[in-house]
Amino acid sequence: MDLRNFFSVRSITILIGFCILIMNVTLLSAQTVDSTMVSTTIATDSAANNESILLNKSSASPLISTAVDTTALFADYIIKKPEVDKSAMYKSATYYFMLFFLVCVFVAIIGKVLHVYELSREMQGNKDAFNWRRLQGVFFVFALLIGLYGVYWSYTVHGPMSINESGSVHGERIDFIFNITLIITSIVFILTHILLFGFAYKYRGFDNKKAHFYPHNNALERIWTVVPAIVLTVLVIFGFFTWRGITNVSEEDQKKALSIEVVGEQFKWNIRYAGGDNQLGNKSYKLTSPTNGLGINYKDQKSWDDRLGGEIVIPVNRSVRVTVGSKDVLHSFYIPTLRVQINAVPGMPTYFQFTPRYTTAEMREKRNDPTFDYILLCAKICGSGHYNMQTKVRIVTESEYQEWLAKQPLYYNDDVKKEMQQMTERTIKVGENNKMAINKEVYK
Repeated sequence: MDLRNFFSVRSITILIGFCILIMNVTLLSAQTVDSTMVSTTIATDSAANNESILLNKSSASPLISTAVDTTALFADYIIKKPEVDKSAMYKSATYYFMLFFLVCVFVAIIGKVLHVYELSREMQGNKDAFNWRRLQGVFFVFALLIGLYGVYWSYTVHGPMSINESGSVHGERIDFIFNITLIITSIVFILTHILLFGFAYKYRGFDNKKAHFYPHNNALERIWTVVPAIVLTVLVIFGFFTWRGITNVSEEDQKKALSIEVVGEQFKWNIRYAGGDNQLGNKSYKLTSPTNGLGINYKDQKSWDDRLGGEIVIPVNRSVRVTVGSKDVLHSFYIPTLRVQINAVPGMPTYFQFTPRYTTAEMREKRNDPTFDYILLCAKICGSGHYNMQTKVRIVTESEYQEWLAKQPLYYNDDVKKEMQQMTERTIKVGENNKMAINKEVYK
C-alpha cells in the first residue's frame, strides 16, 4: 500500500487527537492519586501535630476552663500544601513516545506537502518532477555537519568530565597511550565519514549520467588492508610493553612496597594491612570461620600483627603492592583516578603495584572539588548489589598514615585466640580418646 494514500490528513488528525486524549487521561489519573495521597498525609500529620500540641499544653499548665479558644491555639500552625515535583512526568515513557510520534507525523506532513507541490506543478503543465535525489544529497550533507558537531560537542563537554589527571605515577603512561589511540581513531572516524557522506552527495543520481561499474581495485585494497594492520600492530605492541612495564616489578621493589591485601565478596571489600614486618600471613579457605572470615592461618607468626582496615588509607609517594583475591565470584579491583584495575579471581591471588603522587586534599584542590574522593569500585557485574560494592580510598601524608595505622585493630584478637584455644583443646581430647580406644583393643 502507498504510504501517501495511507497517511491521509483525516487519519492523521484523528490519531493525534486520540493520543492526546490518552495522554491527558493518564496524567489526570496520576495527579488524582498524588493529590489523594497528599491530602491523606496532610490530614494525618495535622492530626498528629494537633494531638502533640494539646498534650504539651496540658502537661505545661492545667486547664481551668473548658472554653478553649482553638483559633488562637492553632494560629501559628498553618498547614502548607507541599509542592509536587512534576519532573518525573516529563521523563516518562509516554512523553517520549508522544515526542517520537509527533516527529513522525511532522515528517509525514512534509511528505504530503511535497506531494501536493508535485501535483500542482503537473496541473500547471510542468512535467519535471521534484528532484528527490538532490534533496537526499542535501540531507546527507546536513547529517554529516550534525554528526561532526556532535563529535566536537562530545570532546568539549564529555571530555573534561571523563578525562582527568591521573593520581598515580604509572597513570601518566596509561593516559599517554590512551590519548594516542584516541587521536588516531578520531582522525580515521572523521575522515571516513566525510568520505562516506561526501560520496553520497557528489555521486547522487542524475538523469543525464550513467553510473560507472567499478567493482575491484587491487592497489586500493592493499592500502586499506596494510595501513590499518600496521597501525593496529604498533598500538598493540606499544600497549603490551606499557602494561608489562607496569605489572612486572622486580623483587627488590616488591619488598620495599607497602603490602596490603584486598579480598572481594558479595558485596564488599575486606582489607588487611601487613604489620611491622611488612609481610602478610598465609591463609587457606579451609580455615574460614565466623571469626576468621579470610581463613588466615594464625599458626603463621607473620599474621599476628596483620591489621584490619575499614577503608584503604595509603601514604603519598610510597609504592603500594596490593594482593587481590575473591571469596566467591569474579570481581575486579578498580580505582579509576589511580588508573588501577585487575581482576579478583577466587582461589588465585593477583597483584598490582602502584605509587600515588597526590593526596586526597591535593587532588581536591586540583579539581576544585571539595567533595572529591578516590573510590575503589568493582568492575565486574558480580550480582544484584554490584553497584554498591565500593570503598573510599584516602591518600594521606606518611605521618597521617602511621597515625591512622596505629589505631586499627589486629586480626589476631581475643576472640580468635579463644577460638584457637578451643580448637587445640578439642584436638587434644580427640587424640586422648583415640589412644584410649587403641589401648582397649590391645588389652582385649
